[in-house]
Amino acid sequence: MSNLRLGVMGGTFDPIHFGHLVAAEAVAKAYELDSVIFVPTGKPWQKQTDTSAKHRLAMTKLAISYFPDFRVSSIDIVRAGDTFTVDTLRDLHQEYPGAQFFFITGADSLAGINTWKDSDKLWDLAHFVGVSRPGHRLEVPNSPHGAVTLLEIPALAVSSSEIRAKVISGESLEGLVPAKVLDYIHENNLYQGNQ
Repeated sequence: MSNLRLGVMGGTFDPIHFGHLVAAEAVAKAYELDSVIFVPTGKPWQKQTDTSAKHRLAMTKLAISYFPDFRVSSIDIVRAGDTFTVDTLRDLHQEYPGAQFFFITGADSLAGINTWKDSDKLWDLAHFVGVSRPGHRLEVPNSPHGAVTLLEIPALAVSSSEIRAKVISGESLEGLVPAKVLDYIHENNLYQGNQ
């Protein structure tokens, strides 16, 4: 396990969509990763979720089933209390001793990393990859040299909030989420205010 290069993509995944998957695939290719682990948040401290952790975990598992090198971890869901990236990465280091981690997140989120819990300790736990649309500039004050990189991904024009709004208004989600996720959303009547 000591030679593993693992991507970590944490998020609410409410719902997971092709933007997440394309970003993970692009980072995996660019950094020659062995696998990408998707980690749905249990209780995010910075934002609310519209659906339960159970639904978000199920949708994530369905979405990554198309990608043999992707995995899902429920560590942030089973851990009590708020979800913090520092805890996620520490737990993954225990699970995969000696592995090298690449934390994948949106460049906009990464710009606020100094507000994250124990942000000064994060740099020893992973290399941070900010994914963005072309033309976005990334500045992460106080980050060690080489600890953060930016990867431009043209397909990042979709957001989970946009998808939730489309469900409410009855618009099609085709091309935004994998078919299995779309079926799950409909079967469980998600994003209609009653889950």
